[in-house]
Amino acid sequence: MLELVAQPLTAEAFAPFGDVIDSRTSDHFPINAGRTQRHHDLAQVETLGENARPLISIFVSQPVEVPLVLPLLERHPLGSQAFVPMHEERFIVVVAPAGESIEPDSVRAFVTDGRQGVNYAPSTWHAIQSVLDRVGEFLVVDRGGDGNNCEEYAINIRVTLA
Repeated sequence: MLELVAQPLTAEAFAPFGDVIDSRTSDHFPINAGRTQRHHDLAQVETLGENARPLISIFVSQPVEVPLVLPLLERHPLGSQAFVPMHEERFIVVVAPAGESIEPDSVRAFVTDGRQGVNYAPSTWHAIQSVLDRVGEFLVVDRGGDGNNCEEYAINIRVTLA
């Protein structure tokens, strides 16, 4: 079994897998007569293939136990997938680079601080939603349309927190 210790999520460490979505570290500008700060274009939404369109959904996830044991990772080859916590929910992020298989030494684990979201690049292998502490609600932006956009890869992973 692959053993991982989830490290704090940073944009630099997560860059090979997609984008960290965090208003505290992004550029912004005023809108709505100066009453609103717009944190603009925080992640690249990608929808590949015919009849593709972006979807906006809300996922309600039950909390996981730590150590987190995962029997598989999944990927979405036809588009990106973003998860943004709506109520400062912390969650574990487990990722591996895009490819037909997963090399165990390339798998990484992160833990968010509750205000960070992630945007998985197309074909990035990742764990299922793994919220900590309490039930979590997430704004999710991903791809709808034709084609199989979910593939799974069996791999046994055990994740602890740093």
